Amino acid sequence: MATALGWSESKLSRIETAHTGISEPDLDRLLTLYGVAVEDRGRLRDLAHRGRARAWWTPYRSSVPDPYDEYLTLESEAVRIFEWEAQVVPGLLQTDEYARAVIETGADIDDSAIIQRRLALRMGRQNTLSRVPPPELRIVIDEGVLLREIGGPDVQRRQLNRLHEASSRPGVELLILPFHAGAHAGLIESFMVLEFAPGTRSPVVHIEGLTGGLFRVKPEEIDVYRDAFDDLQERSLSPEESRTAIAETRDRIGR
Repeated sequence: MATALGWSESKLSRIETAHTGISEPDLDRLLTLYGVAVEDRGRLRDLAHRGRARAWWTPYRSSVPDPYDEYLTLESEAVRIFEWEAQVVPGLLQTDEYARAVIETGADIDDSAIIQRRLALRMGRQNTLSRVPPPELRIVIDEGVLLREIGGPDVQRRQLNRLHEASSRPGVELLILPFHAGAHAGLIESFMVLEFAPGTRSPVVHIEGLTGGLFRVKPEEIDVYRDAFDDLQERSLSPEESRTAIAETRDRIGR
């Protein structure tokens, strides 16, 4: 079924089990594949419209690819988020000006309206940290992220200040992987492991790419990424040392 639609198995499963919404074009394709009678389609479209209205990111759906829409659903439900990032500050901790600089360099964007919608979407994602209870957030960032002046020195300095503040928040563990750690298990790609409340859904790995995100859902794949994250944590500075590294880099910028 998923192959016939050109979707991932995880996307179809989440739609069929009501764990994520569905766009109108996707709904039409699904109804056609299921052979739903024409006279029944209007009612189902109305139900889908009501379901989409419940998601805060509905106004921004048209500005992102389908896999990202899936990711937003997963992130909003995760109780534990483990993220390794080698290039930029993770979206959940970005300032708006840093996020804009990242989004504007995207390989697939040349429309200012889309840039603005994606920026609003990224900032809206950060509300997940204000949930009650908030998700457990563990992040490992490569030291190079601290030094890469995205948006210029002033933007980078303010972004590092945000990181420093976030590192002291309850439920947040922010670690810096230093250059002297050498080779490590995250050399190939950045990734995120999302875990959910018991009895709800199995863990999912999300990998961001130039043309959209990829998901890994097989248990043996999840284990590989969990082991990789464990390796990254072991090679990183302690939480206290990481806060110091962030503060020292912030204070050096622009001198």
